[in-house]
Amino acid sequence: MSVFDDPALFGRLWAADYDSYDNPDPAPAVDFLTGLAAGGPVLELAIGTGRVALPLAARGLVVEGVEASAEMVARMRVKPGGADIPVAIGDMADVPVTGPYRLVYLVFNTLFNLVDAERQADCFRNVARVLAPGGAFVIEAFVPDPADFDRDEQVQMRDVTEDSATIRLHRYDRPAQRFVRQTITFDSRGVHLKPFAMRYCWPEQIDQMADQAGLRLAERYADWHRRPFDADSRNHISVYRPR
Repeated sequence: MSVFDDPALFGRLWAADYDSYDNPDPAPAVDFLTGLAAGGPVLELAIGTGRVALPLAARGLVVEGVEASAEMVARMRVKPGGADIPVAIGDMADVPVTGPYRLVYLVFNTLFNLVDAERQADCFRNVARVLAPGGAFVIEAFVPDPADFDRDEQVQMRDVTEDSATIRLHRYDRPAQRFVRQTITFDSRGVHLKPFAMRYCWPEQIDQMADQAGLRLAERYADWHRRPFDADSRNHISVYRPR
């Protein structure tokens, strides 16, 4: 039994500081998703603290969410409009809602937080179950670069002050397409660990999971601005629809 089998782990460890990180501006994603929502309702998997969901709801759409971490949802609830968004607490791979939804979306590489290939496939199957006819499932993810995983381990110095030091270590499992990251902080209170893991996939592997779930790739772009996707693209926005 791995700690990464707990879908609430990330939020429990990171919720308190999540909004202080340099997370992407949600505006381009919100513009893109609004154009596909067809009036809603809309479902965000791993809704987190509402970075995308809240401005999307401010456009007048009915937005719902799934989130494993009650801590993340509590952060969203205190923001303007955050108390109005229904959220099912549960594993996003299970998609524990009934639908149907005109749009389901999963942003910022979060599909890869499911570290088991079968759970990633479960996510697609369950999205297909709740997607309305003609609806859209949108995924934002990075395109893996083998050069990033050309070693077994990696150590990075993150921050050093007079009171603390933080380092980040990675261990790569290339055959499994998985890495484990440990962020370690040393300070006067002791040693603090924040583990994190991902199972990354190439776009064609994601397409295969979609196909097995009865979805087809309808559009793919390099970013939320709909720039063309090509062999040099480091990220992709992929839109899947029921066959």
